[in-house]
Amino acid sequence: MRAKSGFTLVEILIVVVILGILAAIVIPQFTGASTEAKESSLVSNLQSIRSQIELFKIQHNDILPGQILSDVDGSITPATAESFVNAMCLKTNQYGVVSTGDTFRFGPYMRKLPVNPFSTATAITVADLAEEGASVVVGAAKLGTGGAASGWYFVCTDNTNVAYGLFQAADPLANPVDATNHVDY
Repeated sequence: MRAKSGFTLVEILIVVVILGILAAIVIPQFTGASTEAKESSLVSNLQSIRSQIELFKIQHNDILPGQILSDVDGSITPATAESFVNAMCLKTNQYGVVSTGDTFRFGPYMRKLPVNPFSTATAITVADLAEEGASVVVGAAKLGTGGAASGWYFVCTDNTNVAYGLFQAADPLANPVDATNHVDY
């Protein structure tokens, strides 16, 4: 006579316990990796955008993306969120005027504005404020038009109306490793 083949309840319990122990060891390793990847993406996005803002300033006689310099009287039209994105993603002339065609020679500087990986927003808040350093208070994200959370925050001028160009992440979080606030990157 043949004995019945199969696993006993004790064998199954031992396998389940071993799998549980392995999961308890491995899962925390992966949760930290996704946060580290987001931190790295945020820093990379900020570096890219800031370098393109500097290139724009160099090519446009120290005006910031979104601002338009009048060729008649030299006055500067303030930037808005829409004009900033258009200036970065479309072609412009030396005065910052945007064209959807190929008639202007500068730009585009980016294909599209990247997403802030921590707020999952591409929205940008543009302000002309007397602010220095970090403009976003930890614990509260900057709000854009209509009270919607922004992904990015761009301060065009400082308190003396000099071109400032501070570009920050607009989320209230901090790096879990060294506690650096995202707005201070």
